[in-house]
Amino acid sequence: MTSSTPAFRGNKAALPSKPCVACGRPMSWRRRWARTWDEVKFCSDACRRAKRSRD
Repeated sequence: MTSSTPAFRGNKAALPSKPCVACGRPMSWRRRWARTWDEVKFCSDACRRAKRSRD
């Protein structure tokens, strides 16, 4: 398995992270979020639904 990022060698601590808006848990960067990392606010669908119902 090869990675598209040469700096990543399986060390998740080297990846960026930020807190979830709804629950506050830290989210670590995922390849799926590479293009939209700045717009990612929630760690899961459950947190997204919970935040919507609170507003």
